[in-house]
Amino acid sequence: MNWVPNIFRRRALYDDLSEEIQLHIEERAEQLMRQGMSAEEAKREARKAFGNRTLLEERSREVWQWPTLESIWGDVRFSLRQMRRSPGLTITAMLTLAFAIGANAVVFGVLNRIILHPLDVPDAKSLYAFETAESQIGHQSYPDYLDFRSRNRSFEDLAAFTISESVLDSGANPFRIFAYETSGNYFDVLGLQPYLGRFFHANDERGPDSAPYVVLTYANWHSHFQGDRGVVGRVVLVNKHPFTVIGVAPPGFEGTLLFFFPDCFVPIVNRSQLDDWNPLTERGTRILFEPFGHLKQGVTRTQALADLSSIGSYLEATYPKEDGHKNFMLVRPGFPNFFARPLRAFVAGLMLLAALILLAACANLGSLFAARAADRSREVALRLALGSSRKRIMRQLLTEALLISLAGGAAGLFVSVLTLRRLSVWQPFPELAIHVPASPDANVYLAALALALISALLF
Repeated sequence: MNWVPNIFRRRALYDDLSEEIQLHIEERAEQLMRQGMSAEEAKREARKAFGNRTLLEERSREVWQWPTLESIWGDVRFSLRQMRRSPGLTITAMLTLAFAIGANAVVFGVLNRIILHPLDVPDAKSLYAFETAESQIGHQSYPDYLDFRSRNRSFEDLAAFTISESVLDSGANPFRIFAYETSGNYFDVLGLQPYLGRFFHANDERGPDSAPYVVLTYANWHSHFQGDRGVVGRVVLVNKHPFTVIGVAPPGFEGTLLFFFPDCFVPIVNRSQLDDWNPLTERGTRILFEPFGHLKQGVTRTQALADLSSIGSYLEATYPKEDGHKNFMLVRPGFPNFFARPLRAFVAGLMLLAALILLAACANLGSLFAARAADRSREVALRLALGSSRKRIMRQLLTEALLISLAGGAAGLFVSVLTLRRLSVWQPFPELAIHVPASPDANVYLAALALALISALLF
């Protein structure tokens, strides 16, 4: 560990070493001059006898320095000088990589949000919804949902929701909203914590119209309530009925139906105040999206499906007119399976196309750097003659490629983050609360870094 303090005084050590070498050469030259050589011949012979001064200095420094760190820093400085000498090639390479890495980062951001991590909630791996295998749609009536929730032995609890359109009046200008009408246990099943205030719970439901509460999404709280922390406890009108704002959902949580971003959450038991049509007592009217919940520890998917099938058989026998026997399947919450499969295939195709773009960019850059290597052949030959190893030269060339890749990757990441944020608020249909879930996160940043490192090795 002696090299640690030497790092902070290496310049003085370098100067002392150079001075000692110079004194040694001068002493030898003086000896040769006393033997009858001229001054010029003596100096030349002394330098020749001493050997490669630069190489010997580097090897001597390794005695008191950390050679790897020191040589890497030297490679970085030399690479930066080389990049400044060829600004055209450097800028071309950076822009090419910025485009290729940026395209990959954008597609990966969408893939990450839709396929890899569709719901950013605690213990998402054990969260499942169920739907019928025949239609691949999980719509249920509210009475059926209550039976599934109370009779199943596989889920810790089951939550459900539907969507409605309403008008919210906060005392200023009324505006249209899309609301999640949820079961009282919706937030508890997801394991979420509010950003402000509190959520409603199952014990808030005491019959029809018993829970006039509203939870705002973080985006709606910012846009229509200007981020006012005093909004908790305020009474607002939803379809001209008084509702109390009790909390704000955490940032980034926009419900459990991908592509559809609501403005607020309200208990479904108050549906009659939100809509003139209230089918909560109609067993044959299927208004709820896929019920979902966490599987109990130790329960397999096969056991859960058998449990759901037995409940389905009971409902068929008890309510033959409203319920027919169904085969169930477990899916990840987010969107129905009939829509998920083609969407996954489409996004995977985009990812493959983006990867091919990156490979083509690396191939083009490889050709550019091969042509540049021919121009630098004299430089490489000179460095070899001065004692530099082939490994050291290869490492320096890789350092130069790595710096260009990191710079291009940083530029591509910057553009991709702006694109993803713009994409996440883009509404293809202004009359609907439909957005593309594509907000960047740490996974996107790590993917961009990995692509930059891979690109440096490829080209």
